[in-house]
Amino acid sequence: MKRALVIIDVQNEYITGALPVTYPSPAVSLANVAAAMDTAGQEGVPVVVVQHAAPADAPLFARGTHGFALHDVVRSRPYDHLVEKNLPSSFVGTGLDSWLRREGVDTLTLAGYMTQTCVESTARHAVHLGYRAEVLSDATGAVALANRTGALSAAEIHHAVLVVVQSFFSFTATTAEWIGAVRAKAPLGRPDFAAATDVGRAAS
Repeated sequence: MKRALVIIDVQNEYITGALPVTYPSPAVSLANVAAAMDTAGQEGVPVVVVQHAAPADAPLFARGTHGFALHDVVRSRPYDHLVEKNLPSSFVGTGLDSWLRREGVDTLTLAGYMTQTCVESTARHAVHLGYRAEVLSDATGAVALANRTGALSAAEIHHAVLVVVQSFFSFTATTAEWIGAVRAKAPLGRPDFAAATDVGRAAS
């Protein structure tokens, strides 16, 4: 097993910009992003930083704006590879898959924003490409949503997405659990869809 830590869209737009994440608290998720990056550096785990880019006239993540810029937590730390994307999956149009395969990576640890869009999309896409995926539950964050279908709080969305991805697409863990596994050079585990459905039926 060779891991890479993929830090997704930890940009000012999500912290001090027009689309602030609210759950978990950014203070919590940023501290855990920092801890994961520091641990990766200490343990020889390559770090990939993903940055969402939009045209200069876009309302969010416009290239060259404060919101587009990487947050200081990420910008102040070393990383091995930087990719820009303009769709939720970190793989689409970025060359990320080619870079990971050249590095011999087979397991991706995902952190960053948002839980329900770019983190989830990247986890699903990773599995479709043959990688194992891990998501750091307290180093991600969500926003509340309301539309014609209904309304959900950021906490409801965050938990629901993590339950879904844990059932099939990724193993979900806290940053502390992941740090322990990295230092032990051990896997976290694998999703078990059959078990998740069995327990879900019993609980319903």
